[in-house]
Amino acid sequence: MYLPHTDAERQEMLSVIGVASLEDLFRMVPAGQRFPELGLPEPMTEMEVSAELNAMAAANESTRNLVCFLGAGAYNHYIPAAVGAIISRGEFLSAYTPYQPEISQGTLQAIFEYQSLVAALTGMEVSNASHYDGATAVAEAVSMAQAHFRGKRTRIILSPALNPQYLETIRTYTAGSSLTLDGCDPAVDPMSGPDCLYDLLDSQTALVVVQYPDFFGRVYDYRPLAEKAHQAGALFAVAVNPLALGLLTPPGEFGADIVTGEGQPLGIPLSYGGPYLGIFATKMEYVRKMAGRLVGETVDNRGQRAYVLTLTAREQHIRREKATSNICTNQGLMALASAVYMSLLGKQGLREVAELCYHKAHYAASQIARLPGYTVEAGAVFFNEFAVHCPIPVGVTNAHLLDHGILGGYELAQAYPHRRELDNAMLLAVTEMNSKDEIDLLVEALAEVSND
Repeated sequence: MYLPHTDAERQEMLSVIGVASLEDLFRMVPAGQRFPELGLPEPMTEMEVSAELNAMAAANESTRNLVCFLGAGAYNHYIPAAVGAIISRGEFLSAYTPYQPEISQGTLQAIFEYQSLVAALTGMEVSNASHYDGATAVAEAVSMAQAHFRGKRTRIILSPALNPQYLETIRTYTAGSSLTLDGCDPAVDPMSGPDCLYDLLDSQTALVVVQYPDFFGRVYDYRPLAEKAHQAGALFAVAVNPLALGLLTPPGEFGADIVTGEGQPLGIPLSYGGPYLGIFATKMEYVRKMAGRLVGETVDNRGQRAYVLTLTAREQHIRREKATSNICTNQGLMALASAVYMSLLGKQGLREVAELCYHKAHYAASQIARLPGYTVEAGAVFFNEFAVHCPIPVGVTNAHLLDHGILGGYELAQAYPHRRELDNAMLLAVTEMNSKDEIDLLVEALAEVSND
């Protein structure tokens, strides 16, 4: 083991903190626990370790060798090779986050391009440089609404059809605060539409949050709800699947004040759950309450185009716990990946991918609905996900699908254990990666389950 400090340096540090020896630092640790027997295997060479790890990794299965119909917030999409090639360049790929991007024109331009693309996609006026993921982005929307009303409005109305992980993150963010979360009580039917939120609006409502498409893949017209929220003086936030916006009306066109989203579908691999990308866009009038960074374009003293960090949440350094948010960084590399992806596909390409997802999902739903014992949840338009009620437990169904090389749907009972009507229900996702033959294979495998 390499230790950079000399004996003299270690002794100097010990004397500064008033400890006679290194052993004295650990006197509070029980003697029997100071040097426990770790039971480590015999030492191995690098070549042997590499061979063993490769053998262990070979036991894993992924979307590279399984047909994937699993979604629920993270999706298997095709990523053009150029995305990985560009973000792997030395100018971008670094272990160090550029905390002072004011001096890096390349970093600033990448963020500016990302912001511009997100603003155009969502129909909003301004976007920040990103958050950690979709869950933290929607939680930041709640924090921003609280800051906007300076705590004078304390009710946050959340759609019960929000991604359960989003709901849990919001609960964590608001724990111990004066905010009250309504609409998402476990007793409320998670399959309820936006109509269930109308009667909750009052003069204490700061924010209404919905998902578009919602967790179950359904697409609603939120204009009436947005109007009612604004009539009550509240803000209206929409959490989106950004890829769906290639086909659907942008939230900025139906009254959204804040748009958040999980950017993973935009050129970011599944990668064991991260890192992902939190999208956050809003209206210009709320920009001073927005967390994170904002890059702008200007002209330097030579008349050349230049980029500058126009806005950052400096108040977090001064106001600390009273700040709107303490989020001061961004997912720079992931934001760059999504910007490259959107630039490569363009407006028409995004629409084509969204249409493929839509039509393939509807083909799959129509075929599954014909199977005895299966019921596709009806009652709303859906994008690329839909709920299916199965004749037997989802765990058994998915085990059978796995035998056929198929990664099945999300078991809804995991998120809604108290909803008996969802005990045998799964959420299936279909993307442009799923061919007709693969969808037919899924249907055949499901038919086998119902016949067993």
